[in-house]
Amino acid sequence: MGIIASLSDPKIAKHLLRDEGEVIVDEVRHHWVAYLVPIVDAVAAAVLLGAAPFVSVDVAWLMLVVSFALLLHAVWGALREHRDRFVITNMRVFRVHGVLTSNLATMPLHRILDIAVKKPLIGRLLGYGHFVFESAAQEQGLRDIRYVGRPDERDKAIQRVVQRSGLRGPRVVN
Repeated sequence: MGIIASLSDPKIAKHLLRDEGEVIVDEVRHHWVAYLVPIVDAVAAAVLLGAAPFVSVDVAWLMLVVSFALLLHAVWGALREHRDRFVITNMRVFRVHGVLTSNLATMPLHRILDIAVKKPLIGRLLGYGHFVFESAAQEQGLRDIRYVGRPDERDKAIQRVVQRSGLRGPRVVN
């Protein structure tokens, strides 16, 4: 496995409690909208590179440096978004994110008091939303999950897992 492939894989399976019977219900990657800034950066870098031969040497060097910086920013941003995963299991929800360092935030299903699904107008049009988790804890490492594709389906999946685990009484899920 190459270094790029190793950097881009958040290795979700290593965080599972397999001995306890934990299985993944859903692994949520960011909606494509989260990649817009890296895409714009990459396009701007390409435009600057394409224009560099048509200007003076002094300006061309500056354009090359700026385009290289934009390209690095685009790669970093895309890698950051790609490695940010939200995982729903039969026991808990957790989020793994980070490029050079790996951050893990976990919330057992029994700690979830409420899930707010926020869909801005553009999110409703493009099919994404944001989750806000409320738990019994004052401070939590897992509160805002942004750019979730198909947020209503994913909310129902979490509610079903909570329901099936027997942590709450009957609830109607459409």
